[in-house]
Amino acid sequence: MSGDMEVNNWGSSHIKVQKFWYEWTISNFSCCMRGIRRKIQSPVFSLGANDEVAWCLRVYPNGVDEESKDYLSVYLVLLSCPESIVWAKFEFWIINSHGKKYKSMKSMNVISFLSNQEWGFRKFIPQDFLLSNKQWFLLEDQLMLCCKVSIVGAAFSMPGQTKAPAVKDLRHILTDDLGELWENSLFTDCSLLVGGHEFRAHKAILAARSPVFRAMFQHEMKESLTNRIEIHDLDYQVFKEMMGFIYMGKALQLHNHSMATGMLSAADKYDLEGLNVLCEEALCRNLSVENAAHTLILADLHSIEQLKTQVLDFITVHASKVCETSGWKSMLESHPYLVTEAFHSLASALSVSFDPSLKFRKMLEILRN
Repeated sequence: MSGDMEVNNWGSSHIKVQKFWYEWTISNFSCCMRGIRRKIQSPVFSLGANDEVAWCLRVYPNGVDEESKDYLSVYLVLLSCPESIVWAKFEFWIINSHGKKYKSMKSMNVISFLSNQEWGFRKFIPQDFLLSNKQWFLLEDQLMLCCKVSIVGAAFSMPGQTKAPAVKDLRHILTDDLGELWENSLFTDCSLLVGGHEFRAHKAILAARSPVFRAMFQHEMKESLTNRIEIHDLDYQVFKEMMGFIYMGKALQLHNHSMATGMLSAADKYDLEGLNVLCEEALCRNLSVENAAHTLILADLHSIEQLKTQVLDFITVHASKVCETSGWKSMLESHPYLVTEAFHSLASALSVSFDPSLKFRKMLEILRN
């Protein structure tokens, strides 16, 4: 009598990640914030003494452009590498006078670094905040900046393995080809109706990119039976930009606050995680006095904690101006609990200084009222 034989196969994959951090002390820092130095560059550092991957940090004491001129801008720079590309994540923070970590900001996904390319944060920390709390952050006029680097995979490939540049080139070719399918409506099998416009698309691509679209086509829903999807709650331009992301992984119009806001809602609606990340980064970059209250409401609505922290920090520094905006006055009525959170954030900032400046005390009074 023969029996059935069961064979169990298994496997695993391990992506190698190398982590290290670099601490940099900059002396006479307040002088640099008076326009004397456009940028400051750290000594060169690497993972180990024999490592050929070399890095440095750059600080722009007065920002990198007109929009960031009132902030410190910080960047991680890849100086040299035997490969043509390095994939890495990074985190910046400063060390206060008690040796505590403060103002941590990290990249939200893995970044591809080319030689002599810099990535970082334009609006890392406001100048006013540092200068108003020198005894806390600039003890003896020294700024202590730290950067943690996590290098992923490609820089540590074994001989004979596929190199990251080839993978990157293949991705570009793939996105270009998919973009052509979308832009020229080639071989489509479904219709999307938005704001009186009809777009042709591909169910397989929509399902692969969005769990929401996949559910529509997997079950006997009206969209699956008719191959027509009517979308009533998205603006036409927002939808068009979202489809560009679905097909090509790009979102080109996120510098516009209104577009970034609409795209964030679209990303949530169709569960597009990568688009969520891009929208969060765009909203952080384009934060202003006028849109701070609205962005705080968005961050709370979509449960984006890092964005919420960034907005609260921004309001802490610009409280007197933000409180005069129509967005803030509207938030007083619609989201009073967020006003309370802003109050606590400012109170916490004041508590780090033993002698809060008059300017910050006035801000606290504004939020109290």
